[in-house]
Amino acid sequence: MNIHPTAVVASAAILDPTVKIGAYTVIESGVSIGAETEIGSHTIISGQTTIGRRNKIGSFTCIGAPPQDLTYKDEPTRVEIGDDNLIREYVSIHRGTAHGRQLTTVGNGNMIMSYCHIAHDCLVGNQVIMANCATLGGHVQIFDHANIGGMVAIHQFSKVGCHTYIGGMSGISKDVPPFVIVSGVRNKLRITGINKVGLKRCGYDNETIRQVSTAFVYIFRTPELLLKEALAKSAAEFADCVPVMTMIDFFNAPNRMGVLRRVNDES
Repeated sequence: MNIHPTAVVASAAILDPTVKIGAYTVIESGVSIGAETEIGSHTIISGQTTIGRRNKIGSFTCIGAPPQDLTYKDEPTRVEIGDDNLIREYVSIHRGTAHGRQLTTVGNGNMIMSYCHIAHDCLVGNQVIMANCATLGGHVQIFDHANIGGMVAIHQFSKVGCHTYIGGMSGISKDVPPFVIVSGVRNKLRITGINKVGLKRCGYDNETIRQVSTAFVYIFRTPELLLKEALAKSAAEFADCVPVMTMIDFFNAPNRMGVLRRVNDES
């Protein structure tokens, strides 16, 4: 095990022998870290925190700290982080709350850039990119392959669909459907189209992208159709297209803040 002599590691912490820990890092009891994970200097990992394999965690990162929630009374809530994540310097990831999921989750293969914050009870999927200073409020859910620009702020309880691209400095207070490009702040949010580049990078073929684009026109750019009519039309025409049905299911799922629909949303 490669642990810098200035690091402080609790005897009750569980570390794979291949873990590397940098100078002045603190690993508290209750922490479990998997094989080949590397942790930079001056990092603090606390609470009931489980970190998987082959993660690279930058300096001055804080993982497993108590949630920034006034109702939290030191309950034994947790953080779980999967495999192959790149978590850069000064990132903070807080444990869950007793009245929420009791768990903050980060999946596999994510890139979380400097100064990002993942609040209590969030659920971040796989292959998500969060650019510098992106901030998730409590109970936010980010689906797979979402790309969140720098300095984006996402309101608590919001959901961001898979393969969505959110432009930098946006303020998100509604659920964002999958596959779209969106930017702006609150009543100035704009959906500008389908994230075709992201879909191509993930291996979707041209015909699938065409079907998603057509469904997008029905749902977002045909104002004479009510939402339920647009969803029904898309489902009838593209019932065999998994991404289209994923978008329809997103609209039909329960939501707390409402789902962003208009190309220029002013509601």
